[in-house]
Amino acid sequence: MTEMPAALEFDSVSKEYRSVFSRQCLRALDGFDLRVEAGEIFGFLGPNGAGKSTAIHIAMGFMRPTSGQGHMLGRPFGDAWTRRHVGFLAENVALYHRRVDRLLCFYGALNRMGGTRLGERAREVLQMVGLQDQAKRNAGKFSRGMLQRAGLAQALMNDPKLLILDEPTSALDPLARVMVRELIRSAREAGKTIFLSSHLLSEVELICDRVAVLHRGKLVRLGRTADLLQSTEQTEIVTRGVALQDFAGAVTHDGVVSITVPISTQRGVMQRVWELGGEIVSVNPVRRSLEQVFLEVTADSQPPQTDGRL
Repeated sequence: MTEMPAALEFDSVSKEYRSVFSRQCLRALDGFDLRVEAGEIFGFLGPNGAGKSTAIHIAMGFMRPTSGQGHMLGRPFGDAWTRRHVGFLAENVALYHRRVDRLLCFYGALNRMGGTRLGERAREVLQMVGLQDQAKRNAGKFSRGMLQRAGLAQALMNDPKLLILDEPTSALDPLARVMVRELIRSAREAGKTIFLSSHLLSEVELICDRVAVLHRGKLVRLGRTADLLQSTEQTEIVTRGVALQDFAGAVTHDGVVSITVPISTQRGVMQRVWELGGEIVSVNPVRRSLEQVFLEVTADSQPPQTDGRL
């Protein structure tokens, strides 16, 4: 059976920045491998300076890797045909100071859109991001949040197969964040792939199918979001018919007692519950937050790797 091509794939990609005036070398990406499947919402995380923007810019063809290669929608990074099928939202949105409806038509025309469809699509995407009443306003006079939504609208203009979104909910209020979240889910339901880079871990936790964490130019964690949030070290035992004081650290809620214990002691605690005449209601691994996972894998605060000549 033929394997479906990845929506986005990095193959041993490295990127080094060398100083013009000295012999210093900064390695932003170091043998980076990643495969994003078609039709998924993929979260791309990492602390500042981890190499996320470099990886995105290489994928978009804005720069070349020092070594390695990659493919987007089955074609090499930087391919002109591929760009017409990708929607990109940069971390720092910068738009021309023009009426936003005309601005969107301009960006659509860059992707070879034309005719009556161009204006229709501009109205559609403005509706999607809640800017339909601002169509005649100059984007240069928009607030930071409105500018962010206009940037998202331009990324959607060409009805892309792949959306690459760098901090899409930056500067947005809670209502607008919910709107963007639902828009991203709708895009996935329509068969599109979304590659999402964000520092808002709670948003990523809510929406992403899989997550990758980049640290110092290397991939340090990758997996399904649900699996990453499931602890392999602690378990929660919910019981009924035992006293709170019978177990250290136990808490009570709605008539049941919850006990969190290391997995190694789980069997002994359950046995004690039964000996005390209690009932086991449920036993489940403790669920962590994505923030906890992120801090765990990026705890190393060493500076980015160099070639030793700094």
